[in-house]
Amino acid sequence: MKILALEFSSPQRSVAALNTETGALAEAADTAGGHAMKPFALIDSALQQSGLEREQIEVVVVGLGPGSYTGIRAAIALAQGWQLACGVELCGISSALCMASQEATAGLQHTFNVVIDAQRGEFYLATYEILAGKPNAVLPIQIVTPEAIKQREREGQVIIGPEVTKWFTGGRQVFPRAATLARLASMSADSVSSGTLEPIYLRETAFVKTSGYLTSS
Repeated sequence: MKILALEFSSPQRSVAALNTETGALAEAADTAGGHAMKPFALIDSALQQSGLEREQIEVVVVGLGPGSYTGIRAAIALAQGWQLACGVELCGISSALCMASQEATAGLQHTFNVVIDAQRGEFYLATYEILAGKPNAVLPIQIVTPEAIKQREREGQVIIGPEVTKWFTGGRQVFPRAATLARLASMSADSVSSGTLEPIYLRETAFVKTSGYLTSS
């Protein structure tokens, strides 16, 4: 199977290409992020490194967040366009699960919290424990206050996530990687959700019409 993975939910955005038949895996990353990101350049770089052509891709997997709503939407749009043009299968994987899987791959044996900025002074929180080398969800993704995270810090719990040290000095920065998404998609159908891709947002999107424009909140 030839897999292309897109992980745009954090400031460190990446693309990976995996050929499960040969084991060849290549990843291209943009640590600058923001509007300067060039997704097609990342895609071309990952494909070139892996020795795959665009026409060979069979599955496109997307990191669904939570995280950068704009980045996730851009990844979904790319995946859907690829499907329309080439008939590929689409898969979506939680970016929180992606980071939890990276902890498991590192050989760590503990319970830990994945924390992601949810804006509005709130945070996404998911708690995992590693069992038999795999992450197991103890607490599903939810939105919490900073105090809820700080309480876990005071209790000595492990806090990881993109840019967590901005708010929690005891945390450790971990960014979801496209290479991990590609491996998850190749290993087990239980780890992915197929079909329609929707960002993991947890909030209802409200649109308000003001002065002739539509704004979201």
